[in-house]
Amino acid sequence: MQDLIIRGGTVVDGTGTSSVTADVAVKDGRVTAVGKVTERAAREIDASGAVVAPGFVDIHTHYDAQVTWDPMLTPSSLHGVTTAIGGNCGFTLAPVTPEAAAYLVPMLARVEGMPIESLTEALHVDWDTFAAYLARLENQVALNVGFLVGHSTLRQLVMGQDAIRREATPDEVSAMTALLRESLASGALGFSSTRSQSHSDHEGVPVPSRWAAVDELVELSREVGRHPGTTLELIPSIDMEFDMEAYDVMARMSAAANRPLNWNLLSVRPGEAEAGYRANKLGASDYARERGGRVVALMLPQVSTLRLSLLAGMLYDTLPGWSEVMALPAKARLEALGDTAVRDKLRAGAAGSPRAWANWADTVVADAAAEKLQPFVGRRVGDIAAEQGKDPFDTLLDLACEDDLKLGLMPPALGGDDASWAERVRLCGDDRVVLGGSDAGAHLDMIDTFACQTAFLEEAVRDRGLISLEQAIHHLTAEPARLYGLRDRGHITVGGHADLIVFDRHEVGPGDVTARADLPAGGWRLTSDPTGMHHVIVNGTPIVEGNKATGALPGHILRSGQDTDTVEARA
Repeated sequence: MQDLIIRGGTVVDGTGTSSVTADVAVKDGRVTAVGKVTERAAREIDASGAVVAPGFVDIHTHYDAQVTWDPMLTPSSLHGVTTAIGGNCGFTLAPVTPEAAAYLVPMLARVEGMPIESLTEALHVDWDTFAAYLARLENQVALNVGFLVGHSTLRQLVMGQDAIRREATPDEVSAMTALLRESLASGALGFSSTRSQSHSDHEGVPVPSRWAAVDELVELSREVGRHPGTTLELIPSIDMEFDMEAYDVMARMSAAANRPLNWNLLSVRPGEAEAGYRANKLGASDYARERGGRVVALMLPQVSTLRLSLLAGMLYDTLPGWSEVMALPAKARLEALGDTAVRDKLRAGAAGSPRAWANWADTVVADAAAEKLQPFVGRRVGDIAAEQGKDPFDTLLDLACEDDLKLGLMPPALGGDDASWAERVRLCGDDRVVLGGSDAGAHLDMIDTFACQTAFLEEAVRDRGLISLEQAIHHLTAEPARLYGLRDRGHITVGGHADLIVFDRHEVGPGDVTARADLPAGGWRLTSDPTGMHHVIVNGTPIVEGNKATGALPGHILRSGQDTDTVEARA
């Protein structure tokens, strides 16, 4: 007898080939048959009229902390993600010491937008090594999860406060390499880092990895190449274009490791200038290929909308001359933003910036804490300014100050036009691009990209008809799984792991995004329940049915070399 049979569904197997109507049988967590199954099972699911597909593979999440108190990894599990990779951007919680954790936890809260009160209450760092961290999660997760080793964490462990003051000495690089070696041998999936100008810690200082010399990055990457089934991830810059140093850093890291390096994030926006920026960034892949490396862009498969605030300060601190003010404590920042001289400095710094969040007039008031400001919610700042006879910049700051900086601000979202969607879908077929970059588990008050997979199915497949369901599923499952060498995952095949989703192709979507105070210590986040997602199954066990968790925890801890095959850059 089989453990589970999903009967009569339209099977989209993740390979990109045409769908078929078939049963899918499962036993001991593996697919045992795809076709007409006559025997019975302990549990059967009628999938008539529904799609049966591999679960989504999300290779860019930040669930390192949340996984310790939320085994379901919501909302990703609700939206059909069955495999999630954490430890990105150089920010990880293992290996660790109490001294390092005292810095790393508030840093993580700042750079990845997690409520510090939630981390303080729920995150209990009772491990030291990477092996102990993975052991802590064993049999405690609903999804398959794996983690990279973060550069900033390694630097903090080895250098202490000097990690945010200077480059490392050769002995310090050797010590970091030794910690990385131990972590990779324990199952870490690879190494991650960031050079992004947006990554500053809770005191406004560049995070540890931003102080590293290029040779340090290359040496650590070389160690990655000594371990099977490993990979690299980097945030090279948030500049509109990559300079030659960014090209060279990624190429050298990848070539030294002989592993692919993926970078975050390629966005698609309209206009000739944006087309030039994309061509420049994708050129990093061509440059690396010529030098024995492989560089892959993660492309967000949806239009990115942002909910910012001057209380968090994230992204506003990347505008020229803004970082010092955004690093001030909330009370001091509120006072500074009411000062005319400070405003003039900030206005001048943002003038001419191509960033969407510096477009004051087209920014929309997303939400407000103060009751008196509710009439402004949903309105353009430019329209409010015209009514009040004021400058849009001053209007925005005045409203934010009246709300103690809590005011939610939504810059104009770019990339939802027909041409941008056509380009987004075209890039799906570019071998320099893989769909991803959800950042799930991070920026909880700021983005809704945790639902990017269901959003892509809704917009690109159903509403616009730009890509077939078969190809869309392939790009969301098999391709990211193949990039990371995930063994027997990302597609439906006999003998493969039974990570499956059952959904209504006519109804599937991201659902309505709302703010919910469902985090520890009353912390809130943006989240949503999907539409049309009927079942989510991990290793043959249903974990979600009708947007409700079953309570089962069948997730597997992914370890390099055991659960991953080696993907070489020079293959």
